[in-house]
Order: sequence, then C-alpha cells, then structure tokens
Amino acid sequence: MKAYFDYAATTPIDPRVLRAMTPFLKKEFGNASSIHQLGQNARIAIDQAREKIAQFLNCQIQEIIFTGSATEANNLAIFGSTKRIIKDQPINPHIITTEIEHHSVLHPIEKLRTDGVKATFISPQKNGIVDPKDFKKALTKNTVLVSVIYANNEIGAIQPLKEIAGIINGFKQSQKSKFPVFHTDAVQAINYLDCDVKKLGVDLLTLSGHKICGPKGIGALFVKKDAPIEALIFGGGHEFGLRSGTENVPGIVGLGEAIEMIKGHKKDLNKIIDFRDRIIESLLKVRGAEISGGIENRLPNNINISFAGVEGESLLMALDQEGIFVSTGSACSSKDLKPSHVLQALGLSPNRAHGSLRITLGRYTTKKEVDYLLKKLPVIVEKIRAISPFKI
Repeated sequence: MKAYFDYAATTPIDPRVLRAMTPFLKKEFGNASSIHQLGQNARIAIDQAREKIAQFLNCQIQEIIFTGSATEANNLAIFGSTKRIIKDQPINPHIITTEIEHHSVLHPIEKLRTDGVKATFISPQKNGIVDPKDFKKALTKNTVLVSVIYANNEIGAIQPLKEIAGIINGFKQSQKSKFPVFHTDAVQAINYLDCDVKKLGVDLLTLSGHKICGPKGIGALFVKKDAPIEALIFGGGHEFGLRSGTENVPGIVGLGEAIEMIKGHKKDLNKIIDFRDRIIESLLKVRGAEISGGIENRLPNNINISFAGVEGESLLMALDQEGIFVSTGSACSSKDLKPSHVLQALGLSPNRAHGSLRITLGRYTTKKEVDYLLKKLPVIVEKIRAISPFKI
C-alpha cells in the first residue's frame, strides 16, 4: 500500500487543473506576446487566470505578478522592495523577519546583510507563534521591510498578520512614510486560511501552484499598487515590468484553475481536521512522543511530532520501505543534515529536532491511509528505538 503524507512538500495535480492546462501544452501553444491569434489566445488565458487570483486575494488584476516559483516571488519581494527603497531614500536600511521563515526568505536577507543591511530576527514563543509586541519594539525609522510567514511550513503555526499589520501601519502613519513594506509568504496558507490582502493588511504576498494541487514551476506575488519595488529579471518587460521572460502559459492557467477550485474544497476541511486530530491523539500515546508547536492556531493539515531516542532520517526511511511518505522537516532542505532551524527556534535540542517527523495531509488523504500510518508508525518507532544509541 502507498500512503502519502507530505502535502506540505508538494501535492498531486488535480485532474481538472490538468484538463485546463492541456490545450496550452498542445494546440494553443502561442507566445502571449505575439499579436496573431495563437498569441492572443494565450494572452486571454493569462488575463483570465490573473483575474481568478485577483478575485481570490481581493485585489486588482495588475497587482498580480506571475513568477517561476514561490522562491522567486519571495526573492522579488525582499530584494526588489529593499533595493527600490534604498535607491529612493538615503538611509541605512533595516529589515525585520522571524527566525522561522522559509529559507527562500532567510537566505535573501542573509545576502543583504553581507551588503550592509541590518536585520532583526524575531524569536517565536514555544507554540511557534510570534508576539506582535516584539515587532513594535524592533521597528525603527530605517526599517524598510517586514517579512512574516503566514503559516509555517514545518510546524503549521499561524502567525497574527493582522495585528502585525496594524502595528506597521500605525508606525508608518506616525513617521509619514511609505515604508516599511509588509510581506508575507502565504504558500502553506492559501489552501486553508483567509488570504484577503485587504483584511490581512499586507503589501506583498507570495503563493505557489504546486502546494494547492496545481502545477510545479509557477508562483505569483501580490504587489500592492504603489508599493516600492523594482524588477530583478530584465528583458522584454513582461508582468508590468517586474518579471521579464516569456510567460509559462500552461502553468499560469493551471495556477488560476487551482486557485478557483479552493473554495469548492472547503468541505474537505472538516475531514482533514478530524484526520489530523486522530493522528495526534494516537501518536501521543507512543512512548516519548511530543508535538512541536501548539495545537491551537495550527494549520488543519499539519502534524510535527518527535520521538525521544529515534533519529528522524531512520524513521523516514523505514516508513518509506512500508510505502508511507512523510518528511523530516522542510522538503526544500531535506538534503541538509543540520537540525531544523524552526524546531531549534522553539527550543528543541538538536537530538530532539533530528527526531522530528512532519506529517501533512491534503484533500486526497483517505481513512485507509490514516489507518495504515497509525498501524505501522508506532511499531517502527519501537523497532528503531531498540537499536538506537539515544536512550530515553
């Protein structure tokens, strides 16, 4: 039997998404910049997809910028906004973020630090959620950007974006300034949380196709009108001048279709929550089991659990041999043998962090898969623990 529990890493493409994409992989293959009929058909398809996403986010269509991935969108948000503000303002720039961001946010900020930009990294509480008061303390007149992940990719902790936005907007009004710009990586949140950008109060928001049963190789960045930002990729001036390069028409169409389908899958939410809670309740009965992060304010599909005296990579490989697919943390850095920076930020020891499993559910998760996981995982834990050098 095969049982997939790694939806936070990627999702299977929905058949309806694939059907929507197929014409643009075959007959409607035109370049959207061409003025002939094939090109204009592609342009219309892009415009329709952009409108679907704009409706979902409650923004204007020209505020949606298509990118090659969420990583690219995060890089555009961070480098593009910081460079533009530095260009316009003679200041020593400062960025605020958290210790539990995705690497596609942390690494660009680290690169900017090597160029002299100052950065403050807010620590989470034990439940994985940051305190908005820490942002109020960290803001300075030179703060150009605040970037906070909406829902963490490893532990599913949902951050208080509205409260942080209120603090930032109050600060901007007091300073009579257009910055700091407020960015959120909403890749994991799109499927489950309200992403109305007006309600959230964000200036920039990142999303991805392959996390929502859409295609890989496509992402998007919401850029609020008049938000200071400049392009990182130059060429033909595509995407309102912010992302040059021939558009990935099938990918864009697929992303639009996947976004539009989210509302229709809200009925899956209760099923996913029931599965998550059942898994947590069952696995906490295993000796030495511990959930990372709080249970409340957690994504409905996320379980991050560790087992004392058990190494996570060994557990993952043993599960893989049984046809059960999970992750030991962020799939984007699974080749890195260092303990998860997210779990260490919560105060977990390196050994405990190394023993963590990320189990994530999705719309196609079945009761049969859950039963199979709960049958196999406790047995495997005890088998590995019996030969492990780490004792509890």
